[in-house]
Formats: sequence, structure tokens, C-alpha cells
Amino acid sequence: MEEKKSTGKYWVYFFLSLALMAGMWFLLPEYSSLSLAFVVTAFVKAMDMM
Repeated sequence: MEEKKSTGKYWVYFFLSLALMAGMWFLLPEYSSLSLAFVVTAFVKAMDMM
């Protein structure tokens, strides 16, 4: 049987990177897509899909 992993820190990473992406959207819109990789990766890790 698989052991249940704690994903709390990945949820924190997800929300922090989401806030960073939102901030970059307003301040530096031409670079906002750079933070997309961090948001997606943190979300996938938080959902325990990877």
C-alpha cells in the first residue's frame, strides 16, 4: 500500500508562486509567463500527481 505524503509545503509554494505571478502580471507583464512553470509544478506536486 502507498504511504500518504504530506503536501502542505507544496500548497504553500503554490500560493506563493501564484501571488508572485499575479504581482509580475501587473508590474512586469512581459515576464509573467516565466513564473508559470513554478505555479504549474507546485500545483502538480501539491495534488501529489508527480
